[in-house]
Amino acid sequence: MSRVAIIDYGAGNLTSLRYALHRCGISDVVVTSKEKLIRSADRIIFPGVGHARYAMDRLTETGLHKVIPELDQPVLGICLGMQLMCRYSEEGQVEGLGIFSAEVKRFGQPLKVPHMGWNLVKYTENQTYIPEYYYFVHGYYAEVCRETVATCDYGHLFSAVLGRDNFLGCQFHPEKSGPAGEFFLKRFLS
Repeated sequence: MSRVAIIDYGAGNLTSLRYALHRCGISDVVVTSKEKLIRSADRIIFPGVGHARYAMDRLTETGLHKVIPELDQPVLGICLGMQLMCRYSEEGQVEGLGIFSAEVKRFGQPLKVPHMGWNLVKYTENQTYIPEYYYFVHGYYAEVCRETVATCDYGHLFSAVLGRDNFLGCQFHPEKSGPAGEFFLKRFLS
């Protein structure tokens, strides 16, 4: 089995993610902000819940803002983690890690914010995933861009999954998305 590192920078729902990984059969999980442990892991998960400016400040304080874009093993950003992998976020007017070219924008009126609950995710034509419902909780979204792997519609299309090289990001919470989320995590882990 692979060793999975969950990046701990004070902005993630780490407990439910650990439980989800255990349900997927992964027992070798380390929650850490230490560069050496992150770089030595086989898979890395970059979770996030909270405010983009606060989260980027924490990443900068620990030096992880330089480490994450340099990683060459598979990396999964979840929710805010995915948004921070983008170029820029309107939330706090902050530069992201620049892994994905998308800008992160705030949902506007008349939409209810945050977008919360189950919603359909549709993958692009060249993906092998089938459309599936996942659980979302977010007030900001990544625009559709060249790295968009799947979209969701909440008033307009936005990126539900982004991918480039060894980096993958999902706006939904796979750890809270039942069997579909577990399947998504298992595909990433394999």
